Amino acid sequence: MVSTHTNPSRDDFAAMLEESFNKSDSLEGSVIKGKIVAIEKDMAVVDLGLKTEGRVALREFTGPGREGAPTIGDEVEVYLDRIENALGEAVISRDKARREESWVKLEKAFEAGEKVNGVIFNVVKGGYTVDLDGATAFLPRSQVDIRPIRDVGPLMNIAQPFQILKMDRRRGNIVVSRRTVLEETRAEARTELVSNLEEGQTVDGTVKNITEYGAFVDLGGIDGLLHVTDMAWRRVNHPSEVVTIGQQLRVKIIKINHDTHRISLGIKQLLTDPWEGIEAKYPLQSRLKGRVTNITDYGAFVELEPGIEGLIHVSEMSWTKKNVHPGKIVSTSQEVAVQILEVDSSKRRISLGLKQTLQNPWESFAEKHPVGSVVEGEVKNKTEFGLFIGLENDVDGMVHLSDLDWNRPGEQAIEDYKKGDMVKAQVLDVDVEKERISLGIKQLGADKFAEPAEGASDIKKGSIVTCEVTEVKDSGLDVKIIGTEFTTFVKRADLARDRAEQRPERFAAGEKFDARVTVLDRKARKISVSIKALEMAEEKEAIAQYGSADAGASLGDILGAALKRKSGE
Repeated sequence: MVSTHTNPSRDDFAAMLEESFNKSDSLEGSVIKGKIVAIEKDMAVVDLGLKTEGRVALREFTGPGREGAPTIGDEVEVYLDRIENALGEAVISRDKARREESWVKLEKAFEAGEKVNGVIFNVVKGGYTVDLDGATAFLPRSQVDIRPIRDVGPLMNIAQPFQILKMDRRRGNIVVSRRTVLEETRAEARTELVSNLEEGQTVDGTVKNITEYGAFVDLGGIDGLLHVTDMAWRRVNHPSEVVTIGQQLRVKIIKINHDTHRISLGIKQLLTDPWEGIEAKYPLQSRLKGRVTNITDYGAFVELEPGIEGLIHVSEMSWTKKNVHPGKIVSTSQEVAVQILEVDSSKRRISLGLKQTLQNPWESFAEKHPVGSVVEGEVKNKTEFGLFIGLENDVDGMVHLSDLDWNRPGEQAIEDYKKGDMVKAQVLDVDVEKERISLGIKQLGADKFAEPAEGASDIKKGSIVTCEVTEVKDSGLDVKIIGTEFTTFVKRADLARDRAEQRPERFAAGEKFDARVTVLDRKARKISVSIKALEMAEEKEAIAQYGSADAGASLGDILGAALKRKSGE
């Protein structure tokens, strides 16, 4: 009997064995399927269909987001590192298999911009580590939440979505963000919430946060800003004056920006506008009291009633204090009396006056000191055009250069005064509207050049006056006219008719002589006298009186006869 079965030759067996080894070698470094055939303590024995079996630690099958503890007969995928180690077993890993599988899925998700699920499982420098189904990613601290959070404990070991920000397979780096997912989710929720809101709508909310410029109100998943200027009709210095965190509020939606999802809210819009009918409520020139709420460089704001404020401009604060900061005249919370100067309801402005409630010091001065009266005050300042004299109630009067002295130029007379001197002056004019007081010092003395009163005797051109020598000079004499306030200078040429007698040294200080007034110009304030003119006038008079009686006589004879007759009288 001949057998039909043939045994393989030695060569065939060797070829098959080599093929088996080549196949096994090609599987190293890849993920293959196997079956759990036994569980020994903390290890699972996996049959890979090769000449050897491999072992995997049970912990590689368990953990957050994993399939759970394996059982005998389960098919699993493992990563084959080597076919055989020193113990004759295959070196395999469930973690590496999952990691390889995860990288493929993660790369696809990254390219598509899709979210991935992961579990935060450890804290590292600058952030946290996340298990993305076998692949380990880094979660920066800034990417954990929309707002910084102190305790991440409640977020750990919980499967949740993440967005991949960056991947580098060669280096094995993955960076993820939880914040991006939250922002996207929040944006979707905001869009839906905003779509259900309308401008002008009244809604309820909870104060979530307070800042310097307002408060954020939670409207049920979306925040709106309640600006400080929309909290009340009155001035609010800080939002905490009106609201507190956690307070329930009824607010009105003023504006919605559907592009930025910003919502502006208001409380005062739910209240009656106190500016309605304001002109009738505060008539012009009426006076009332208010409380200073704010002080600036340009004035002070005064609350007349809740929601209604007026401004006292710095120019309306004091009659006399022109360059003083408002804070030195009034203080915050001070109650002051004011007068309504202007009301503009369209601009919501009320102009107030503080000084108008006080007596005008210029009016008071004019009543108390009429023109012509004499006042006394301290020299406050010297300027190129006169003196400023401090008077009562902080008002100043001015003495112009021309009103300092009758006889001397103002530029010269002003040198007699210095700041702090007490002086008397006459009131020349008071202009209440322009707030000016004109004073004169020279008016306190008589003006020797003034026009004489009607019927009064006075010096005039041609008058004969007696002069007293006050000083002898080479060019002439300084003299004072006896019986008057006049002083003048007699030139050498006017000392005598005869040139030989025109010598100043003929005279001595204190000596008196008669002379004729040759110039008297009250406007130019000038007077001149001459001995020569007097002699010539007397000569003319003598000729007129005696010339006709003594015809043919010489001038000397006529003068001699006149003198004898005059002496005989």
